[in-house]
Amino acid sequence: MYKMKVVSVRITEQPKDLFDPLPRVYVTTEDGVEHFLYQYYPDEISFTESELMGLTLEECGQLYTKKDINYLRS
Repeated sequence: MYKMKVVSVRITEQPKDLFDPLPRVYVTTEDGVEHFLYQYYPDEISFTESELMGLTLEECGQLYTKKDINYLRS
């Protein structure tokens, strides 16, 4: 089975104040569907468009897990 790859990434604005919403990561796959991936604490981990481009949704999830584990181990 072919897994759709990410063709565009949208990351919402970084919070400026304590009560601002967390950044959210959305990706659009080759079929034109936009998917919400995750929100994150920017003082712990971060994401860039370039590191998500070309990944599958599963690989995007693995990237989050890897970054989270690395943060927790630091």
